[in-house]
Amino acid sequence: MIRVTRSIALDESEISESFIRASGPGGQNVNKLSTAVQLRFDVRHSPSFSDEVRVRLERLAGKRLTRDGVIVITAQRHRERERNRTDALERLLELIRQAAERPIPRRPTRPTLASKRRRLEGKKRTSGIKNLRRNQSDGD
Repeated sequence: MIRVTRSIALDESEISESFIRASGPGGQNVNKLSTAVQLRFDVRHSPSFSDEVRVRLERLAGKRLTRDGVIVITAQRHRERERNRTDALERLLELIRQAAERPIPRRPTRPTLASKRRRLEGKKRTSGIKNLRRNQSDGD
């Protein structure tokens, strides 16, 4: 079991890894070894989450989420396979930790009396300027 938060723990069998060839610089080594990791985690069928955490996780995953509800994380920052594995796993766990945090609801605030007065003074000033621009014969 992989402990994510106090209340969330993932079973290691829920995460599947496959190794692919990394793109980018690396010389001849990049053509021979599969050091990049593609980590897959099925969010919709995981028993580890409540519905609200699942919804937040799907929203946070963005383009990393497939239509089937699988998060795909590709890690190829490092040259070693093990470092890429830990990097991909840490990125997944950080995503889950963010989804597990309850968002603080916004408390609507009222504008202060001074800000209302400043707004009205600005409107009066603009109105006065526009009144001066009018032809005097138009309004009479």
